[in-house]
Amino acid sequence: MEQPPSPSRLDRAVGTVVGSAVGDALGAPFEFGEPGVYRAHFGDGPGEMCEGGGWDPGEATDDTHMAVLVGESLLEHGAVNGQDIFARFQRWAAGDPKDIGLQTEQVLTGGDPWDTAAALHFRMTGRAAGNGCLMRASTSAVFFAGAGSSATMAAARELAALTHGDRAAWEGTAVLHELIRVALEGADPLAAVPGALAQVDPDHRAHWAAVLSPDWHPDLATEFNGAVWPCLGSAVWALRTTSSFEASPAAAIDLGGDTDTVAAVTGALAGAVHGIGAVPARWTQALHVPLPGWGDRLLRLPELTELARSLAGSAGRGQPLGPGG
Repeated sequence: MEQPPSPSRLDRAVGTVVGSAVGDALGAPFEFGEPGVYRAHFGDGPGEMCEGGGWDPGEATDDTHMAVLVGESLLEHGAVNGQDIFARFQRWAAGDPKDIGLQTEQVLTGGDPWDTAAALHFRMTGRAAGNGCLMRASTSAVFFAGAGSSATMAAARELAALTHGDRAAWEGTAVLHELIRVALEGADPLAAVPGALAQVDPDHRAHWAAVLSPDWHPDLATEFNGAVWPCLGSAVWALRTTSSFEASPAAAIDLGGDTDTVAAVTGALAGAVHGIGAVPARWTQALHVPLPGWGDRLLRLPELTELARSLAGSAGRGQPLGPGG
């Protein structure tokens, strides 16, 4: 049988952004459910966008809201402008989103300056390794992919540090950026894991190596998958154990727990591997992204596609500006 053509780099870039949003919307109704929740709902048949947990069918959550805000800031400024992104996040948080991570909300609304808020929060609480920096990384991963391995990982750390003071979260986001970069080139992101780990801060490398190992299973997680380690580990596991876009977020959601974010990260990886053509139309047609803080603005597939295409067209030009933006 003739094999379908390999997706183009642009198809993969659109697949990354749209795939993450699709995973987010698929997983939202099942958040905090038990393992097997997806299969229990749909049986062995194909999953559909459905309502639940206050979410309409196909409605994306804070994961995609924040990814859009990051992407649009990168396009406007051509680089990471931390002050601008933080201000966009604050405007969004003030718009009363249906969901916002507790840690992210505390950092954004605590009244501290944008460049010290996350670090101060971590210093006071000692807890800042949530997966909220992973969930919004699809757009930035596409934007920085053309800049190369070191640059995309550096940008990921800078973006993660806006809301997460724990370096473990920075390193996980850096690894995700790098795996997506490799996938956009048409190579195997799973084979790139060792190379990405070699660039992880030595103090955090062992923990990340454990959860990204080929023999790791989500059942081995020592933290809830709302933490950065099992979230990315589960997404990589879902990619490793499936062979299609459709199967990947389903496997992630079926793990239970923080289903929207684990599926969003999985969807970004699977979309980068399989391309937008592999994302089922029944999912993309229902997908919609209301953007709190921006009036009645609503993004659907055409707007997300255009965002991804613009980010891909800018890839390689973006460089982190460093503190001050």
